[in-house]
Amino acid sequence: MDISPRKMPLGIQDFEKLRTEECVYVDKTRFVYGLTCISRPYFLGRPRRFGKSLFASTLKACFLGKKQLFEGLAIAGLEKDRTEYPVIYIDFNTGSSDSLQAVEILLNHPSP
Repeated sequence: MDISPRKMPLGIQDFEKLRTEECVYVDKTRFVYGLTCISRPYFLGRPRRFGKSLFASTLKACFLGKKQLFEGLAIAGLEKDRTEYPVIYIDFNTGSSDSLQAVEILLNHPSP
């Protein structure tokens, strides 16, 4: 058992970065698994700063089939096989989205 201190993920909203940098992570992947089993639209509404971006990033990694990121987490024991799917991921945290023109810029020139 590794008892070395882990970094606090202050400001990190990317699941892959959080896992590869060995930051503290509260495992919510059983909810990811449950959500992937639902075959209807799901509205993810939470207040600001409640982890929506991190959860969306977790879904992205899950659908891209990045199994190594989920080792030791709940979803690893729930899923037998993970199929890779194409993912369209639009991050509105990278710029202003307070006007239609600003949103058009974000959609036409996404950041890496």
